[in-house]
Amino acid sequence: MASTSRRALRLLSLLGSRRLWPLRELATALEVGERTVRRDIETLRQLGYPITTVHGPDGGYRLGAGHTLPPLVFDHDQALAVAVALQTAPGTVFGLEDDAARALITLEQAMPAALRESMKSLRLTALRDYWQFPAPPVDPSVLTAVGAAVRDRRVIVTETLRADGTRPGIGDADFLPARRIEPHHLVVWAGRWYLVAHDPGNHRWGVHRVDRLRTRPTTHRFGPRRLPHDDLAHFVMSSHDRGDALATWECAGSARLGLPAGVVARWAPGGSVVEHLDAEHCRLTLGAWSWAGIAGILATFDTELTDLQPPELARACARLAHRLTVAADTAGRP
Repeated sequence: MASTSRRALRLLSLLGSRRLWPLRELATALEVGERTVRRDIETLRQLGYPITTVHGPDGGYRLGAGHTLPPLVFDHDQALAVAVALQTAPGTVFGLEDDAARALITLEQAMPAALRESMKSLRLTALRDYWQFPAPPVDPSVLTAVGAAVRDRRVIVTETLRADGTRPGIGDADFLPARRIEPHHLVVWAGRWYLVAHDPGNHRWGVHRVDRLRTRPTTHRFGPRRLPHDDLAHFVMSSHDRGDALATWECAGSARLGLPAGVVARWAPGGSVVEHLDAEHCRLTLGAWSWAGIAGILATFDTELTDLQPPELARACARLAHRLTVAADTAGRP
């Protein structure tokens, strides 16, 4: 009986994880025969769960609308996954840490004893990785508004704020007038929220930092469009003008690189700024804990570096070059 109950809960969890399950796939996932799956489905139906049979070659079973899943549908692995996810969730949204902690407590209280103990066994402390170059968290209301516009395919009116969150004025170098865009996808990368959107005014696709957007909804809808690149991740990561701002570091400098802006934008650390110069050159501005740190990051780009700014960065590059020359000369010596 206990084995049957665990299998039924596992079946309910599978049905809730996706829209449609063919019978054969359910049997494979549960490691039982198809007849056993049918019997378990009838058991769940008798318990009040609206499981619908979809006929035809592409048919199967799905959980009907209007159901309420109890927390008990979590299996052991899912309970551990939830515990880890809630404790390691990145702080990319204001207030997320407190909300995640409260959600973990709520879930634990609703779990049966065995699963509750498994979740409590994974108490951990998530330490900040300074190589992640974190960005300021996003306002939940902004994220919700943008997400709803993406879901409903509604045009939004946006203004791009300065890196410090203030509104630029006419004449500012970073001034961008309010414009209407079609929001298509939300993307999280390097601890930053980005919006992939189409601007019908200039017929261009763009990538926008959500934390630098001030948005206003409209009632106008838009239809689906073909994305500018088959790989959405590649498009976001290789867009140099995605609204990134320089992170706060002890040292900050820049250099002219003999590489296209899109290539450098793909591999530059979060919290850096890439400026397009021409088809084969760009300027990379970045920060680090020391001038040698900036020089080391610049050295990872296999290309010539010119116009180093400020002079402290140029001197750090010279010192790094000397150290590498000495290391190369002494390599292989007894």
